[in-house]
Amino acid sequence: MAVLDLQSNRHPPRSHLHFYNLSYNRMTVPNYQRIVVFRLGRVCPPKGPGIVLVLPLIDQWQRVDLRTRAFNIPPCQVQTRDGGLFSVGADIQFRIWNPVLSVVSVQDLNASTRMTAQNALTHSLAKKTVREIQTERVKLGEYLGVDINEMTRPWGLEIDRVELTPGSLLKPPEETPPGSLVVPPSVPGLEGITGPLQQLAMHFMNHSLQPQQESSVAFLNEQSGIEPTVTTLSSVEELLHAVQLVLSETLVNQIGTCFQFDVSSGEGQHRSYYVDLCQGRGAAGAGSLYRQPDVTLTMCDEDLLAMFQGRLQPFAAYSSGRLQIQGDIKSALKLEELIKLLRK
Repeated sequence: MAVLDLQSNRHPPRSHLHFYNLSYNRMTVPNYQRIVVFRLGRVCPPKGPGIVLVLPLIDQWQRVDLRTRAFNIPPCQVQTRDGGLFSVGADIQFRIWNPVLSVVSVQDLNASTRMTAQNALTHSLAKKTVREIQTERVKLGEYLGVDINEMTRPWGLEIDRVELTPGSLLKPPEETPPGSLVVPPSVPGLEGITGPLQQLAMHFMNHSLQPQQESSVAFLNEQSGIEPTVTTLSSVEELLHAVQLVLSETLVNQIGTCFQFDVSSGEGQHRSYYVDLCQGRGAAGAGSLYRQPDVTLTMCDEDLLAMFQGRLQPFAAYSSGRLQIQGDIKSALKLEELIKLLRK
């Protein structure tokens, strides 16, 4: 009788068991997203865009949106440097530049960014005066964006744009310095002017609205009663000689800008002059700069003398086309220090 081999029907030992291969989960990641994967607790490089494979039960993942987003800070009260109380908010645009840092660095990225931006807004504007907040909103927004970025970049988040929203003056400054004036948000004649032109117009209008015995240069912020020292100049060459006398390393460190003046005379002649305040003790002379100037001012010789002597308001010349500015308008405003020095 044949003996039945029961050994062949036995199960193999446990040591010979084979694990089944785990199947992958497939996900489609669009171009504006990334997948941050944690495999057994360790973070992996971001995955995507395209088809991404993850292991179930082993991988944990989180989607990160790289598109630009925005939020607003509601108006909050800020105690200004001059004792005023100002209500101001901000609109902020941001984006994530490092998906891994945005996931592992902070638990609630949105809430942390909002709180950081609001604290930076109040601390930054508390160092400014009411007049600076009203007239330099664009520049203050740029500075505020830099301050916020210093705190949020370690989180993988970058601020693209900060725009201060117009607020209201709840309490006027305790004491207004001589020569300064708080300009209301709406100045007659400036409706519809935006951007850098609005900054320049507001800056000029601040001084033109001040009570003065005679017209003064809008770049200046001087007390009335000071007699200028350039009223006797009769030519651009004499003005250029006066500029050469006041050049110094201190003035170069304070201004740090190269000016080019394209001046036309009544006889139809065109001449170029330069004032280089970027290196050494500075230089001034006739002709063109050896390099690209920071700002170029084009006007006639009579208007140039009148501007330095206080008989012509630069904003009136600029708005009427008698003064043309090519280049950085902020650099053009630095000419104020040179005019101050000449009129002492």
